[in-house]
Amino acid sequence: MSKLAIEAVSRTFAGVHGGPPTRALEPTSLAVEDNDFICILGPSGCGKSTLLRIVAGLDEPTSGRVLLDGAPVGGPGPDRGMVFQSYTLFPWLTVRQNICFGLRERGVPQAEQDRVAAHFVARVGLGGFEGHYPKMLSGGMQQRTALARALANDPKILLLDEPFGALDNQTRALMQELLLGIWEADRKTVLFVTHDIDEAIFMANRVAVMSARPGRIKSDVRIDLPHPRHYTVKTTPEFSAYKARLTEEIRAESIKAATMSL
Repeated sequence: MSKLAIEAVSRTFAGVHGGPPTRALEPTSLAVEDNDFICILGPSGCGKSTLLRIVAGLDEPTSGRVLLDGAPVGGPGPDRGMVFQSYTLFPWLTVRQNICFGLRERGVPQAEQDRVAAHFVARVGLGGFEGHYPKMLSGGMQQRTALARALANDPKILLLDEPFGALDNQTRALMQELLLGIWEADRKTVLFVTHDIDEAIFMANRVAVMSARPGRIKSDVRIDLPHPRHYTVKTTPEFSAYKARLTEEIRAESIKAATMSL
C-alpha cells in the first residue's frame, strides 16, 4: 500500500455571481511511496495548490478520495505538516513558541516541548533566535521557523506549497539545500508544489507534471541523480537533460493555458 494515495480526485468550484463553475482539477491520481520526495510541477493556475490543499484536508474534492496509510483524509490533522509560501507564523509568539504550537495544543509536557524545540532550532540553523518574534526575522528565517514547526509534530508526510517562492534567489537556494539535507537525513515523505523546474529537479526523486487547467497529472518523471545531492549537480549534463525534457512539457502546457485565456 502506498503511503499516500490520491485516487481520481477532481475539484470544481461554484461560479461567481451566478457565472459558470470552474473546473480546477480533472480526476487525477498519484501514488506517493514511503520516503518519496515528489515535486508537483505545472503552469500557473493548473490546480497544484488545490490538489495539495485537498491532501492537507483544507479543501474537499468534488469526486475521488485521498488515503493516508489506508485511512481516508477527512480534514486537517497532525499527521500532515503544511508549509505555505506566505509566512504563516503567529506574530505574538516567539520562534520557540511557534515551533512548539502543535505540541502545546496536544498537551505535550513542557520538558518535551523544550527538547523538541531545541532539536529543530539547531536543525534549521536558528540558534540564538529562539526568543525572537517573527517581525524581527528575515523571510528566510521565518520559513525556517515554519519548517521547524511542521517537523516538530513528526508528521507522516510534509506538504509544502511553493514555500520558497517569496524568497530572493540566494536565500531560496540555501533553503532548498537545507530542506533536502533534512530529507536525506530523515527520509520524511514530502509532497512539494513548485512552478520552478530547476527547484523540482534538484530536490525531488520524482516530478509529477500537471497539465494546464483543468489540471491532471500527465507524467511522472523519476529523477535519478545521486544523494547526497550537492548544488553543483545543477551544472551536470544529467541535470540539463532533465531540464530540457521538463521545460518542453511545461512550455506546451503553458501555451495551452495562454490559448484558453484568450
